[in-house]
Amino acid sequence: DDPDPQFLLLKLPTTWLCFADGCRRVDYVLVYHCKRRQSQHRHSVVSNGNVPTPSRRSTKGDISEAVLEAGLGMEPPNEPQDKIREEFERRLQEEGLEIEHDKEVCIYVFRFTRLHVPWSVLSREAELLKIRVPTKKTYQLKEKTGLMGIISTFWTKINQPFQPGVPEPQDPRTRVLSQPFSRDKLHLFDIKSKNSLFSNAIRGRIVYEILRRTACTQTCQTMGISSLLAKGVYDSAFPLHDGDFDSSEDKEHRNDRQMLHEEWANYGACYKYQPMDLIRKYFGEKIGLYFAWLGVYTQLLIPASALGVAVFLYGCLTVDTNVPSQEMCDEHLNFTMCPLCDRVCDYWQLSSICSTARASYLFDNHATVGFAIFMSLWAAVFLEHWKRRQRCLQHSWDLTGMEDDEVRKLIGQKLVCAQCLKNVNVFERSLLSCPRQHLYVQKYSNIITI
Repeated sequence: DDPDPQFLLLKLPTTWLCFADGCRRVDYVLVYHCKRRQSQHRHSVVSNGNVPTPSRRSTKGDISEAVLEAGLGMEPPNEPQDKIREEFERRLQEEGLEIEHDKEVCIYVFRFTRLHVPWSVLSREAELLKIRVPTKKTYQLKEKTGLMGIISTFWTKINQPFQPGVPEPQDPRTRVLSQPFSRDKLHLFDIKSKNSLFSNAIRGRIVYEILRRTACTQTCQTMGISSLLAKGVYDSAFPLHDGDFDSSEDKEHRNDRQMLHEEWANYGACYKYQPMDLIRKYFGEKIGLYFAWLGVYTQLLIPASALGVAVFLYGCLTVDTNVPSQEMCDEHLNFTMCPLCDRVCDYWQLSSICSTARASYLFDNHATVGFAIFMSLWAAVFLEHWKRRQRCLQHSWDLTGMEDDEVRKLIGQKLVCAQCLKNVNVFERSLLSCPRQHLYVQKYSNIITI
């Protein structure tokens, strides 16, 4: 079997996180099976015409060792898929993405196409998707005074050992206002550096949006990277991590992935709170909200599991005093039970299910009724607590009033309709023009199913 292309990238040097010039970072990677040819050159840089081609740096031994280590036969060329890839990548260049190829080098029968999104495309897509960016306007939060201030300070000191060792993104007492990005109002945003204004998660999201809406109309009637993956044109498409997660440097020079590995995805940090701001920065808002929900769910399961263990221990302590269990296990009473079936089954003794009855009492005893009432109340408390936590995160992450999903759906629908209506007959156009009928059928089917 062919190895995982994402695993293969882990065995390559960290210089593969950037283009050959060492400056432009790789925002996305497209993977496909390569041809029979091989060469000793590493890169072939393709840009949108504005970036000069830098001198190629030495990659002595890196690629040759990887090719020799593979030991796998190359597949024959697939001309139709090559043409589709050429058209797709040409349209990506028209969108403004910068592309760098492996120059006829086969690593484990895979070839990697690296994508970089320049500032012009970042600013355009960020404005289109209405991505919120911090502004220069800030305000100070009012500090708690009196009894509430004393309680807050005391609670902060108690929770200090459980806090993850990651730097705070900003002063907790300072609130930064953020607004949807606009290229006409750059002077209002807090732009310290164009390279660091958008996180890697946002950069990957922008590239994915371009990949998702890019269409191939000459070689095949398809749109988006998902269709090309389904057709086998590409084997995989993914963004890259920030490098190796093993931290060999001091804590001040760790990247985000290393901090997450040491302070979050580690058994030694299971007692600490989750670094939600760092998770959101690295993975995005959706993944951040998922782990926030998982944290709330796990936290509230602690009292429920403690009570469940108490109910089980109560059953263990009182199983010997339970009258039904004693009567079932008493062989002197000699309760003879009727056959469980006709003709074949025989009479049986009630004492034969003694162990089953005792084991059942451990989980189903008098305290189980109280545990059931507690769990019904626990479900309501969990739901309300998560609603409050979700609202707090949405306010803190400026997720209220976002319309990116509607914008993305509108763009996708326009492109799909424009491409489909060019190649369908009159009957198919009548079906496309009447989506309400399909909507009604789907609603009625859901109602019947429920």
